[in-house]
Amino acid sequence: MGAAVSNWRLARAVSRTGQLGVVSGTGLDQVFGRRLQDGDPEGHIRRALNAFPFREMAQRLLDAYFIPGGKPLGTPYKPLPMHVVEGGRRTQEMCIAANFVEVFLAREGHTQPVGINYLEKIQLPHLPSLYGAMLAGVAVVIMGAGIPVEIPGVLDALARHAPVSYPVQIGAAAANDIYRMEFDPGAFKEGTDTLAPLLRPDFLPIVAADALATMLWRRSNGAVAGFIVEGPRAGGHNAPPRGPLKLTGNGQPIYGPRDVVDLSVMRHLGVPFWLAGCYGSPERLRAALAEGAAGVQVGTAFALCVESGLTPELRQALVRKALDGDARVFTDPAASPTGFPFKVAQLEGTLSAPDVYQRRRRSCDLGFLRKLFRRANGSIGYRCPAEPEAAYLAKGGQAADSVGRKCLCNALTANVGLAQLLDNGSHEQPLLTLGDDFADVGRFCRPGQVDYTAEDVIRILLAS
Repeated sequence: MGAAVSNWRLARAVSRTGQLGVVSGTGLDQVFGRRLQDGDPEGHIRRALNAFPFREMAQRLLDAYFIPGGKPLGTPYKPLPMHVVEGGRRTQEMCIAANFVEVFLAREGHTQPVGINYLEKIQLPHLPSLYGAMLAGVAVVIMGAGIPVEIPGVLDALARHAPVSYPVQIGAAAANDIYRMEFDPGAFKEGTDTLAPLLRPDFLPIVAADALATMLWRRSNGAVAGFIVEGPRAGGHNAPPRGPLKLTGNGQPIYGPRDVVDLSVMRHLGVPFWLAGCYGSPERLRAALAEGAAGVQVGTAFALCVESGLTPELRQALVRKALDGDARVFTDPAASPTGFPFKVAQLEGTLSAPDVYQRRRRSCDLGFLRKLFRRANGSIGYRCPAEPEAAYLAKGGQAADSVGRKCLCNALTANVGLAQLLDNGSHEQPLLTLGDDFADVGRFCRPGQVDYTAEDVIRILLAS
C-alpha cells in the first residue's frame, strides 16, 4: 500500500487482532535511510537492528546514514544509490536491513503472522528485499503488477540461504531481451556460524484475470499458496482494461465484462483466494465469502486509520472529504510511469491539482520505476517517462510517453512525511492513491471524529 503507508505500526495493529497485517515493501531502503537521517527519534530502527543477524552491516549503515537528533532543518536528505541490474553492495545492504527492520517491528510484541507486499514492476530490489524480510520471519509474500512466475523458486532458495537469480525485461517484451539479476546471501554472511534455514513464506500473487491465475498456478517454479483477486476499483495501480483502451468523457479507462474475473475458475483451482477492490464493508465481505473466497484484502480503510503512515494532515483532510460527501478518486491512465492506470485521490495542494503538477520541476533521483533499455553500444540504460523530457528523449524515449506522467517515487515518500527538500527551498509534493470506496470510510468514524483505528475497521467489517 503505497510506500510506508501500510507501515510496521499498521501491520502490527492488524495482526494483533488475528487478521493478516501486511507491510508495504515498496521503496523500503529509501524509507529506512530517511528515517535514520531524521534521527530515528523513538529508537525503533536501532532496536530492530540490535536483532539483525549481520552486525557489521548494521553498523556500516548506521555510520553512513544515522544522524543523532536528525538532520539540520532546511537541509535535504542525503541521496542513496539507485538500483541497477548488477546489484551494488550498498543498495543490497540497505534492502536487506530495511526489509528486516520493517517486518521485525511489525512482528514485535505478538505471535501472529505478518506479510509483505511488493510490486513486480519494481524488480531491481526484489532479491535482497525478500531475503531481508525472510530473515525477520515474514509469513506471507504478496506480489502484484506483473507475472512473477519465478518468485516461488526464489523463496525456496532463499530459505536455504542459497544463491538466486531473477529475470528482468530489457526494452519491449517482443525483443525477448532478458537480464538475470543475481544475489548470493552467502556474500553477506559474517563470522563462521552456520545460519539456520529460514521460514519459507507463503506466496500470494495478485491477479486481475482468471487466466493469469491459471497460468501462474501451472507455470510457477514453486508453491503458490493462493491468490489475491483484485478488481479495477482497488487503489494504487490497476490492471489495464483488456482490449483497446477506451476512456470515459472525463478521461478514465472503461472496464467491461472481459475484465471481470470468473470466480468459478478460482474455485476450481482449489486454493484459497481473497477478493480485493472495494471490499471494505461488512456487506462486501459477506458477498466475498458467499462466492467461496477465504476473505478480503482491504486497503483504503486502513490507509486512513491512525496507525497508517500517511501524515496526520493528509489523512485527516481525506477523511473530512469523505465525511463531507466530497471524496473523489480519478483513475488516471497517464500518471504512473509504468503505463498502468493509477488511482489518484483528489486533494487540494497535492499533485492531483493541475497547477501543483505544472509547477513541479521534473527530476528522477529515486528511480524505482525506471525502465531498462539497450543503448546503441549494447550496454543497459535506464529511463523514466516522468524524468525531465529532454533527458528522456535523449535516451530514446518517445515524447508522447512522457505526457502527464508523475513522479510517484517522490510523491509517495512525501505522503508519509519524508519529502525531499528541493534547491528552491520547497519540498516534493504528495500524491495520494485510494480505492473507489474512499467515499465510504466515514462508516469507521465515531460521531464528531475524523480519527479511527485499525481495530475500529476490523470490528465493523466483522460485524454480523
